[in-house]
Formats: sequence, structure tokens, C-alpha cells
Amino acid sequence: MPLGFSLKGRRVGADQFGNVYFQERGRPKYRRPKRWVVYKGSPEPSKVPAEWHAWLHHTVEAPLETVARPWVKEHVPNLSGTPEAYVPSGDERRGGQRRPATGDYEAWTPGG
Repeated sequence: MPLGFSLKGRRVGADQFGNVYFQERGRPKYRRPKRWVVYKGSPEPSKVPAEWHAWLHHTVEAPLETVARPWVKEHVPNLSGTPEAYVPSGDERRGGQRRPATGDYEAWTPGG
């Protein structure tokens, strides 16, 4: 981590993905101190957990405590723009074939 982060801000904490969170030192230049995250690895904003997102956006004063829930899924990175991105069945990248309409659709015609 570059030296400037420790001089301009104080480390507040880290999350389970290894991202580190900072807050501006001293008296803020504006009404509230700046807050930022230094990502571990590639900068992937979807890796910021909800409790840290709330803190970054000044919704809460301290990061929220998390409780492990059995229904919470593991993080999946945003795959948009990658070869692993979701492609629906009617997309041209999957052959462009889609199921026929159900027959209950009536096309609109002007003046009709």
C-alpha cells in the first residue's frame, strides 16, 4: 500500500475480501471527512460489503456489525463485459433463437 494513504488518512478497518478502508485525518476540509477504500486486487466495487458501503457513504458513523446467516450467498463478482457474463437464450450470441410467443399478444397498429 502506498505511503500516502497512511499520511492523509487513518485506517479504519478491512473486510473479508482484503479491502482496506480509510478516513481523512484531522479536521475535514468540508463538513464531513472523506472516506475511501483501497481494493485488494482489481478494483471491483461489487466486492464492498453492505456494512462498509453504508459507512463509505456516511449512512452510519461506524461500520455495521455482521452476523453470519445461513441464507446469505457467497459474493459473485460482476461478470458483465466478460466471456462469463449472462447471455439470455434469445440473444444472437446464443444462436438468436427464442421460443415462439404464446399467442396472447396483439400487435399495436396506429389508428386501430
